Amino acid sequence: MHYHRPFTTLFAGVALAALASPAFALDGVDLVAKLNAANGASGLTVAYGTIATDGDTVTLKSTTVTPAGGEAMALGDVRLEGVAEDGDGGYTVETVRFADVDRTEGDMTITATDMQLSGLVVPAKADGTSLDTMLFYERASSGPIKVTSKGTEVFSVAGMEANVIRRANDAGLDYDATVSGIKADLSKVEDPKSRDMIQKLGMTTIDGKASVKGSWTLDTGLMTVDEYAFDFTDIGRLDLSFAISGYTLEFLNAMREAVETAQASPNKEEANNAFGMSMMGLMQQLSFNSAKISFNDASLTKKVLDVVGAEQGVTGEQMAQSLKGMAPLMIAQLNMPELQNQISQAINTYLDDPKSLTITAAPAAPVPFPMIMGAAMGAPNTIPQVLGVTVKANE
Repeated sequence: MHYHRPFTTLFAGVALAALASPAFALDGVDLVAKLNAANGASGLTVAYGTIATDGDTVTLKSTTVTPAGGEAMALGDVRLEGVAEDGDGGYTVETVRFADVDRTEGDMTITATDMQLSGLVVPAKADGTSLDTMLFYERASSGPIKVTSKGTEVFSVAGMEANVIRRANDAGLDYDATVSGIKADLSKVEDPKSRDMIQKLGMTTIDGKASVKGSWTLDTGLMTVDEYAFDFTDIGRLDLSFAISGYTLEFLNAMREAVETAQASPNKEEANNAFGMSMMGLMQQLSFNSAKISFNDASLTKKVLDVVGAEQGVTGEQMAQSLKGMAPLMIAQLNMPELQNQISQAINTYLDDPKSLTITAAPAAPVPFPMIMGAAMGAPNTIPQVLGVTVKANE
């Protein structure tokens, strides 16, 4: 599955668990082969030491997952519950439970608990012709994750969850993911200048959450990320969204074949060059539909202006006025008259009353990627017009 990259390793590891299906009707070698075939585009390879079967529960001992060209990562024992063959040569797993993590390297220790997947499907044939031929899961989650340095907790997450829903008639997918209770202790930053700035901003500790929502429509290959947000208390919310079309099953299958060809080649330099050319060719099938990036302030801007102004011997308000005067001169170097005026107006509005800044790219019709690359190389100052870029503040 390639729609939740932040969960790819967890998902791949779990998927490999599928490979350990019950011995009563399972050919473990066959299951591993099908799992790795379905994981081909991601370049991950899964393996295990031994298998223990109890009814429809399978436990994989000494499970590992290895990225292409990388080192194997140990996942420990993985428990698969509700394992069954689907009748077509594939496999389904109701729940995959991972061993808790407690690893120390040097002064750093990381712990993670309650990691699991549910609704895992390993296809019989991963040929990329339909959703039924792709590795799939319905839900991935974990409990608390903590990182400590020299015995002090410096980062933690209360929990993570990702969901994938197949639309009726397999017309597409809808997905979402959340990372809740993110906390970081910045007081232990070792660089003196950075630590001093953090203290002046009053940001020795931060907390917030992250979220992702999106969809994929198969017939048009419309891939959307409707929300990719980081929201932190007393700082602000940064949100990104975009949409591209042409991301079809045929595109994914061609990309998978290119990855597999590159991995199989003994000459890595030639393989990488060929892979790069393949990607350039595939990119021509994609079109840019829209994009937006926005920041909603929650007091960060005023804090930064006050701190930077103090270093210059002025107040935060005076610093804001100085920036408003400098902005037109800096923006003029872009040689984009229409957009320059929008940016200057947005900066002035925002600095007068920091609320939000939004940059939107919304062309009247989808723009093929080759056209964008051509504009970037031949006339970069035309890109705002090609993509329909606008900049606004406090709207």
